[in-house]
Amino acid sequence: MPEKRPLRGPRPEPPGPPLKNYITPAGLQRLKDEHSFLLSRERPAVVEVVAWAASNGDRSENADYLYGKRRLNQIDARVRFLTKRIDAAVVVDPAARRPESAATRVFFGATVTYKDASGLEHVVSIVGIDEVNLDRGYISWRSPLANALMKASPGNTVHLHAPGKTEQLEILEVEYAPIPMDPFREPLGAQSAPKSHQ
Repeated sequence: MPEKRPLRGPRPEPPGPPLKNYITPAGLQRLKDEHSFLLSRERPAVVEVVAWAASNGDRSENADYLYGKRRLNQIDARVRFLTKRIDAAVVVDPAARRPESAATRVFFGATVTYKDASGLEHVVSIVGIDEVNLDRGYISWRSPLANALMKASPGNTVHLHAPGKTEQLEILEVEYAPIPMDPFREPLGAQSAPKSHQ
């Protein structure tokens, strides 16, 4: 007998396996620090402002109340996002010793020096999605450039497939060393301490 199902909407797909979130130890610590700051300091401070604003009567024209509620929604969404990223984290230490066969090949955590088609040298470090910093040459392990470099060794030539062109890159050096990360810093203007209201 065929399965009865509602007429509205398609049948939802069963959830797939959770995506792994490869990350360096310093990157994971930064996510945990932000998560802790939001839950233990900013959220309680905003809740206090909202409670104070709600006690003042008419909420429809109360800017403190309306802004506070919006900020609470933003904080809660960010906390949910961070919780998922932390739960899915697979920590890979770039400085950890590797088997000799892997120590000169490009994998997550590698710092790679390569030469592009015009002869310019570039240095990139392959990091987690949450750690990308293009100013410092930190690229995501899921980026097209990282995909092109993966498993290559010094002396290899790889092909980077970019929109509209394919470029040849020559691998010059592969190194595994600590990748410095900026620690989490409290954002300017964050409500991290409860305000005293008269």
